[in-house]
Amino acid sequence: MFTVLSRQPCEQPGFKALSRTPAVVTLVVLLVSVAVLATITIIQSNQTEVLAPGLKYGIVLDAGSSRTTIYVYQWPAEKENNTGVVNQIYRCSVKGSGISSYRDNPQAVPSAFEDCMQRVKEKIPADLHQSTPAHLGATAGMRLLRLQNESAAREVLASIQTYFESQPFDFRGAHIISGQEEGVYGWITANYLMGNFLEKNVWNTWSHPHGVETTGALDLGGASTQISFAPQEEDGHRANSTVQVSLYGYPYSLYTHSFQCYGRDEAEKRFLARLFQNSADKNNLVNPCYPRNYMTTLTMDHIFGSVCTEEFRPTDYDPGYTIALEGTGDPTVCREKVYSLFDFQVCHDREDCSFDGVYQPKIKGTFVAFSGFYYIAHALNLTGSFSLDAFNSSTWDFCLQSWSQLPLMLPKFDEVYARSYCFSAHYIYHLLIYGYKFTRETWPKIHFKKEVENSSIAWSLGYMLNLTNMIPAESPLIQLPMKPQVFTGMMFFFAGVAVLCLVFLLYLCVVARLQRSAQHVIDHGFDAE
Repeated sequence: MFTVLSRQPCEQPGFKALSRTPAVVTLVVLLVSVAVLATITIIQSNQTEVLAPGLKYGIVLDAGSSRTTIYVYQWPAEKENNTGVVNQIYRCSVKGSGISSYRDNPQAVPSAFEDCMQRVKEKIPADLHQSTPAHLGATAGMRLLRLQNESAAREVLASIQTYFESQPFDFRGAHIISGQEEGVYGWITANYLMGNFLEKNVWNTWSHPHGVETTGALDLGGASTQISFAPQEEDGHRANSTVQVSLYGYPYSLYTHSFQCYGRDEAEKRFLARLFQNSADKNNLVNPCYPRNYMTTLTMDHIFGSVCTEEFRPTDYDPGYTIALEGTGDPTVCREKVYSLFDFQVCHDREDCSFDGVYQPKIKGTFVAFSGFYYIAHALNLTGSFSLDAFNSSTWDFCLQSWSQLPLMLPKFDEVYARSYCFSAHYIYHLLIYGYKFTRETWPKIHFKKEVENSSIAWSLGYMLNLTNMIPAESPLIQLPMKPQVFTGMMFFFAGVAVLCLVFLLYLCVVARLQRSAQHVIDHGFDAE
């Protein structure tokens, strides 16, 4: 009878132990802890927010031969294949002439910068001033001054260095860049702005455009002119004219050349020097490129003071002596005389030679012509791409106008530029047709542009893009739903609770087994009796 009563299935010792209140509570706490652990892990893993690491800024001062322009650039602190995605956010033209004109008074340069620099400070957040790099790159005007008077060039740059040491920005120095650098950076700028390096894809991320050809760059400054393009591979390369560039993870091989003394201003000085040299009356010169009825006087220093016109300087040179000039507005004679500025004969009709014996592979693809090229075309009421016939027609119409008509034709009238547009038009004609060897068929592939989407086409942007290769990128910021310390603390707490619950339940099971074993012994004893 006792055996039957002790073996009811619902009254087993293990089950009774587990059904007690502490066991139930412990089991519930264990399940809740596991659920909490799983929930916070999923939330912490899947609800993270990736924040951009902010913006970086850079300042480039383009110290050209005729003016200085200050550019402010901005780019995300993370980069695309080691190169920043840079945007121009501000541009300021410094009042006065280029820094090379301060050779006799270098201490006056900083005062010219002050107005623009105050505006630049307002465009960049104050807390980023000290980390913002600033660079000054001087071009052909200072290259010529260095040739003519190296100590004066050093004093001008030293004055600029001293000024920027008092500014809040991270000034990286005032340097004279080479003509080749100027050409390469101009090419980088043109292709970057025209989307030949990067484009937004359907997922709104940056990618390299497939099958896009790069664009050649034509830059005309006051003292030099540059041509840069990617030639056909079969044309071969010459080490002194070829540059290797890497941008956004892709390599490019460029032909580039800078022609010193072939900038617009220096070319006109050489033209005036030749007129003086070939004139019987040295006091009164007739200029077929100046507008009809225009008269002016220029000093000998203006014409012969440059290193580009030293070879034409007369033996009785007097810097202050004035020479009278009268314009006749004759486009036919003007074009003929401008041709003599180039030495085309030395190339002996070779296809791989531009002028003055300089090697140049055959031009390829489209080109963008900026700086002086754009302003000359704009004065002729031409922009973008147009035919060679349209250019010649506009040139002839402009050159035949009298001086009194020009203020009515030009949107912005400036005597120095207005009197020279006829010369400039004929000059770029010879440079592009006989020098770079564009033809009637390839001329429309030249696009005369000043800017693309409010960003100026200038070497300074290419310089900034190249510089971002050397500026470390910042990692994106990961914003988690919980702070790491809180997340770790909660994980440890609930994991500990779960472990304690498991230990306690294990203890109850062990106790239950021991009780069951003891009960089994007792039952066996009863059975034996």
